[in-house]
Amino acid sequence: MTTQKNNELLAAYLVVGDDLLKREAVVRKLHQRLEKLGDLSFNLDVLDGATCDGTEAVSACNTIPFASEKRLVQINDADKLKKAASEALVAYLEQPCPSTVLLLLAEKLAKNTRLYKAVAALGKQAIIDCAAPKSYKMGEHVRAMAPSHGITITAGGAAKLVELAGTDTVRLDTELRKLALAHRGADPVNENEVMALVADTSTVKPWELTDAFAARDLARCLAYLPRVEGSAPIAVLSMCTTRIRELMCARAVLARGGGSAQVAAELGLPDWKVKNHIGWARRFSDAELRAALRCSMETERAMKSGTPQDAALADWFISVLAR
Repeated sequence: MTTQKNNELLAAYLVVGDDLLKREAVVRKLHQRLEKLGDLSFNLDVLDGATCDGTEAVSACNTIPFASEKRLVQINDADKLKKAASEALVAYLEQPCPSTVLLLLAEKLAKNTRLYKAVAALGKQAIIDCAAPKSYKMGEHVRAMAPSHGITITAGGAAKLVELAGTDTVRLDTELRKLALAHRGADPVNENEVMALVADTSTVKPWELTDAFAARDLARCLAYLPRVEGSAPIAVLSMCTTRIRELMCARAVLARGGGSAQVAAELGLPDWKVKNHIGWARRFSDAELRAALRCSMETERAMKSGTPQDAALADWFISVLAR
């Protein structure tokens, strides 16, 4: 493994994760650091991982800098590198050019890939994790971001901002900047300010709608329905009927005095996937779940026979979830 002296630049860095704001910050800081060593405009190659080949990438890395100690080769979408290009970089990193810094940017790159391991072998600082916070922690993350714009935001305001703008950290940062410009006074930004200034452009993952259904939250289901990402209403119906069967199982386990561990064993699912099933199951009776399952078949037939799928699914939600 290459050893790193104090404050010495490594031969390569892998910036990996789905938090685009963090990735942009890392790139900006590295550019600023290299600009202190010489004119970066003459010593920067930016390549596209999806289209560059190994010869092009290695040739760029082996080019001698002009009027600078270092040059930077930045490969965007490094997780899209073709195998030959990736292998060429792995071979290059065995004896990297001492005057080049290779910067690989990727949303996802498995730790067991040869390229990941080759970069990791350069030193502890070579892998820079830019994973976004889990969705349930995004509100806390927004509150931590707010002071950088000279404001604070309430927990309700942060939750509403995530609900309206989604979890893209660049979008959230932009909206916080906008809120900061409009805000007056020293009080935290509240939910009403967010609702007044932030347009609803967020998308919803199918599992979020399914969880809202299991929680018997009709208002959230109807609000989420037009914003579901990448799944047709008939597919959402199928996921919800699967959840109904899971809740039937959870109620059977409850009747025997069991808990989440028994539900996981019965369904053959990991514990974390069923951690809420017992609580959700208590919100329905056995009769309600059976009726919901029967009604789902009628709704599916209606969808396949020409009834607008969004309308049919909304009607089903109302019939199942309204008390």
